[in-house]
Amino acid sequence: MGSQYLDLAITPADTAFGLMADFDVDTHHNKVSLIAGAYRGEDGKPWLLPSVKKAKQYLSDTIHEYLGIAGSPTFIHLAKDLVFGPAASKLQDNIASVQTVSGTGANHLAATFLARHLRPNRVFIPGPTWINHKSIWEMAEVTVAEYPYYSPASKEVDIVGMLDSLDQAEPNDVVILQACAHNPTGVDLSKSHWMQVAEVVRRKQLFVVFDSAYQGLATGNVDGDAWAVRYFVENVLAFETPPGLCVAQSFSKNFGLYGERVGALHLVVAPHLSAKGARSELMNIARAEYSNPPRFGASIVEMVLGDRELRDQWKADLETMSSRIREMRHELRLRLEKETQQDWSHVEAQTGMFSYTGLTKEHVARLRDEFHVYLLPSGRMSVCGLNKDNVQHVAHAIGEVMKN
Repeated sequence: MGSQYLDLAITPADTAFGLMADFDVDTHHNKVSLIAGAYRGEDGKPWLLPSVKKAKQYLSDTIHEYLGIAGSPTFIHLAKDLVFGPAASKLQDNIASVQTVSGTGANHLAATFLARHLRPNRVFIPGPTWINHKSIWEMAEVTVAEYPYYSPASKEVDIVGMLDSLDQAEPNDVVILQACAHNPTGVDLSKSHWMQVAEVVRRKQLFVVFDSAYQGLATGNVDGDAWAVRYFVENVLAFETPPGLCVAQSFSKNFGLYGERVGALHLVVAPHLSAKGARSELMNIARAEYSNPPRFGASIVEMVLGDRELRDQWKADLETMSSRIREMRHELRLRLEKETQQDWSHVEAQTGMFSYTGLTKEHVARLRDEFHVYLLPSGRMSVCGLNKDNVQHVAHAIGEVMKN
């Protein structure tokens, strides 16, 4: 009887990874994958950023010893400056930062820490959002509630629904906000929207966790993509009794280091508090979970951000990626409007890697089965998978499935 707890039902496979496996075994000569959030060049292949390539050459003799539990101090300093800008030095004693196992690890560490010490009644996540947000907070045993984020009718942010929902939250409840390039919709809050959200957060004394996975890749502007985080630090934490905020930071997308698992978590406490105790607790959790973060990827980021020439090259690389994505959005829009005689301006208005196309599950299934074009069932498209050789095929396929 005691071993029956091991007799578990098989859980459904992860949708995205399952589709990628299906794509890999598809032998059709004209198949197109628009699934994964990974940048591809015009040739459809993974792109090694020139800045990263140069850094790897310099690191050919790198050591492979353990890092400390909190990670590389130099990497943490540079990561903190990248996301907070000038405010990083002002809040030096109020930010607890640790290196993490990419953005997923940062989100998980934040959830574990806050469930234990903040003890929120609920965590509010966007509807829709990155699928792992819900899984991570359910694992931390915090009740998950969705706030309206995207309006299918307007294909824009449902700011009224969002504010109304957050107004129902209680002090110390957690709110997940994506800093830029919203996954999966590609629809971001405007500065005016951010100010309205900040006002509700301040008034209701909510704790914000920013998920920052695309800084620099959304628009090509590193500082512009961090605007929301910096605004909240300056305008929400300035009040007397703010709960604080976290930033879960990933370097997978903006450095193309998907498999190196490079990330950081930054916990910002109120100006009258010290973050030393919080940092020690974050280190205790990290020690129990994975002991030490990976070294090599962090060394690459450290070298690029710490060297003026390489940093300038990296900024140019970001512009290369973001501009190609914008170009593909434009090309897809033109072809879709020609194929369907409908307005597809929302595809071009969205930003970042992903587009919420508005296609139904039935459309997506037909795209896969009849045209070998792979999207998520939600209609989310990874724009990075488009190029000049396949964009017309994709547009034609979408036009055909929408006719019936």
